[in-house]
Amino acid sequence: MGFTMGLNFLLLLAMVATNILSLYHLSSTVQSPKPPAPDPVPDHLLRQLNTIRATINHLTRHNPSTATTTAKPTSTVPQDLLLHSQIAPIASSCHNHPDLLHKYMTYTPFSICPYDPDLQETLILNGCHPLPRRRCFSKTPSKPSSSLPLNPFPTSLPDSSVIWNKYSCKSFACLLQNNPIGFDLNAQRSSLLKYSSELDLPINQFMQLAKSANSVIRLGIDIGGGTGTFAALMKKFYNVTMLTTTMNVNGPYNEAVALRGLVPLHVPLQQRLPVFDGTMDLVRCGRAVNRWIPVKVMEFMFYDVDRVLRGGGYLWVDRFFSKGVDLEKIYGPLIGKLGYTKVKWAVANKTDSSGLKNGEVYLTALLQKPVSK
Repeated sequence: MGFTMGLNFLLLLAMVATNILSLYHLSSTVQSPKPPAPDPVPDHLLRQLNTIRATINHLTRHNPSTATTTAKPTSTVPQDLLLHSQIAPIASSCHNHPDLLHKYMTYTPFSICPYDPDLQETLILNGCHPLPRRRCFSKTPSKPSSSLPLNPFPTSLPDSSVIWNKYSCKSFACLLQNNPIGFDLNAQRSSLLKYSSELDLPINQFMQLAKSANSVIRLGIDIGGGTGTFAALMKKFYNVTMLTTTMNVNGPYNEAVALRGLVPLHVPLQQRLPVFDGTMDLVRCGRAVNRWIPVKVMEFMFYDVDRVLRGGGYLWVDRFFSKGVDLEKIYGPLIGKLGYTKVKWAVANKTDSSGLKNGEVYLTALLQKPVSK
């Protein structure tokens, strides 16, 4: 009892002394001349500070200190998530989905990773990208094909090289029957080579336009390129290396691209293109780029395209669709801000039921970036 009273007395004495010192410091600050303004903090230090703050906020939100609460935390941060946060940044949007992120990072290190492609796709499509790395072994097909096609247009893709657990179809033949737009490689090939309306820009015509302008086409990115047919044609006929961004939404698109001997990039449309500035000769936006994308997301995407294109490179917008009035008032001016030369700009009505109902149109455009800015 006496010990407790003595301790309380000491704490009271310390509090009084602290207050006296604070009043003395305040009075001396008021009487003393104003100190010179501190030097501005460099931008790179501010960025590092913001990153540290974001990480601390993220971690403390989901692992509150026992000093601030006596309640038991509702969840425990996975140890590998804590470890990863110390060696590499975690995308800021990940904190909007803590339960999904915790589930993704909950695993046994140095063993087989959980098979969770749907969870990964959900996180990525919600902006949690790149995903944190995991110290585990990715699940692979039990009996992969012993021979892979060298021709990007094989008679068939090997089913045994895909893990089909998450899909209703269990073979590429099933996908061809149930999702021909996504997996009919021959139909895709034909559509990219033929000219049947002003909206079409056959690949050979594009290459001829580039040649006449003395532009060399060697490297490019196909945004939302599905199974990689555009990249396959550019490789087969023109020896052009194309990267294909694609997601596994309702089908193994990334696996299909890779099985054709091409390079898939598993990145969403809102993700910064993972290549260096001014290195690409061509960026093509396939039909995945359309009016369903928020305008600001699309604006950032087009300026990222400008970042990776070299001077004189081409932006190819293939059958972008929107309402006619929106193309005139929103998307046309948005693309026009880039200041590119219009090599082709074709607009036509979208004649399916949705197009007729909503007054939608298609746009096919080929634009050339100025050589210098």
